[in-house]
Amino acid sequence: MTSLGRYHLLLGSGGRPVQHGWWGHEETARDKLWRWVGEYGSMPGARIILTDDDNGDVLAAWPGPR
Repeated sequence: MTSLGRYHLLLGSGGRPVQHGWWGHEETARDKLWRWVGEYGSMPGARIILTDDDNGDVLAAWPGPR
């Protein structure tokens, strides 16, 4: 695990990163994902992706799979 945390949340818009966050607990990161959807979901082209930095798996994405 990195010093930033295992679970990485990325907010992007128009294919560019806007905001990042890292958490040590998956439950906390998933909660933050839904908070970001509420805060930034109306941003044009918004995409929020939660990944596990230990293995690279995408755990959740909003909006859903393309």
